[in-house]
Amino acid sequence: MKASKFLMAATLAAMTSVAATSASAKSLTLCWAAWDPANALVELSKDFEKQSGVDMKFEFVPWPNFADRMLNELNSGGKLCDLMIGDSQWIGGAAENGQYLKLNDFFKANGISMSDFIPATVTGYAEWPKNTPNYWALPAYADVVGWTYRKDWFSRPELMAEFKKKYGYDLGVPKDLAQLKDIGTFFQGREIDGKKVYGAAIYTERGSEGITMGVTNALYNYGFKYENPKKPYDMKGFVNSDGAVKGLEYYKALYDSSTPPGSSDWYMSANIDAYKSGQVAMQMNFAFIWPGVNADPNVGGDRSGYFANPPGPGGHFAQLGGQGISVVANTKDKDSALAYIKWFAQPKIQARWTEMGGASAMRAVVEDPGFPTAQPYNKAFLNSMAIVKDFWAEPAYASLLLSMQKRVHNYVIAGQGTAKEALDGLVKDWIEVFEDEGKL
Repeated sequence: MKASKFLMAATLAAMTSVAATSASAKSLTLCWAAWDPANALVELSKDFEKQSGVDMKFEFVPWPNFADRMLNELNSGGKLCDLMIGDSQWIGGAAENGQYLKLNDFFKANGISMSDFIPATVTGYAEWPKNTPNYWALPAYADVVGWTYRKDWFSRPELMAEFKKKYGYDLGVPKDLAQLKDIGTFFQGREIDGKKVYGAAIYTERGSEGITMGVTNALYNYGFKYENPKKPYDMKGFVNSDGAVKGLEYYKALYDSSTPPGSSDWYMSANIDAYKSGQVAMQMNFAFIWPGVNADPNVGGDRSGYFANPPGPGGHFAQLGGQGISVVANTKDKDSALAYIKWFAQPKIQARWTEMGGASAMRAVVEDPGFPTAQPYNKAFLNSMAIVKDFWAEPAYASLLLSMQKRVHNYVIAGQGTAKEALDGLVKDWIEVFEDEGKL
């Protein structure tokens, strides 16, 4: 989800507004979240300013406030943003409500082909309706949930021997979700270098989207589907299938057996802190954190490794994150905004974007022969992007998300009821949402 990500409230406590310094009669304001990739985009955009003479301004909002702030901007018809790097879940509403410009004719006129981008990012970030050639954004930042692990701990001979004796296979990157739970259980409460450590930091946050972005990495791989592939909005037996029930039970078992005390409301920043401070052997998180982990003085370099979400008995998927860049329909300068999209879509700019701290979804960048070995996490990124799946992108996605957050958190964290009851209740909630939308 990409998905809208609510991140680093402590470090990004205030709205950040950055203005380019060049003087120009024309200006554009690009709206996004306040985080390191946005700072990289400011630097990258200086090339556009130089070429176009357009003054770029930026409105960056901390992740905890980003969705509320920017969805309010769109829904109220505000004129702050000319360009929006919005969450993948916003596409449906923004398209149907006329808040984003449809880009098909522009792409065709300027030789911009969606086949030049990772297919899953086109579906996730750009299309509405899904799986139709109707485009409302250009893939801007590719992201996905994956795993980081303490490679240095995993390679200790005494731990390797103990693990092999207990589980009958070698300690290493888990081959499936069952092995991931074994590893989490093995490290839980263990003492390493005089410090008590735990198995894994996973997503458990209830208030925004956290536990949904976590549990789907289990649900998908046990057979959960949002709807009948042959009949839209037919959810009974798909959302609450026997496999989906087992997947939800698995996530609760992982939480109960492998997570640190007090981790009942954790999302990205909490997981990062737990991992970098040496509390956990593994962390679930979006791939955007991997460069920071690799550079960290305590856990970086050869001390950490990276792997894609492991398969389960019903499939092999990972939760999509990331965003596309769109032209806001009521922009004050449509031509300049479209010129920015054209500039950003150039392969050379996409390559620089990745080098500077972005994450291009362009195939020419990620399929370059040197890409997998350019960084220690690049291979895990490619493996992850090949298996992505996303949450609903319906206009009513917020209501759909809130129901899932509540149902899943009540079962996994609070221990209320059974997994089947939680998913049966979710089906009921979602049916009500789609009935209100007139889609059932």
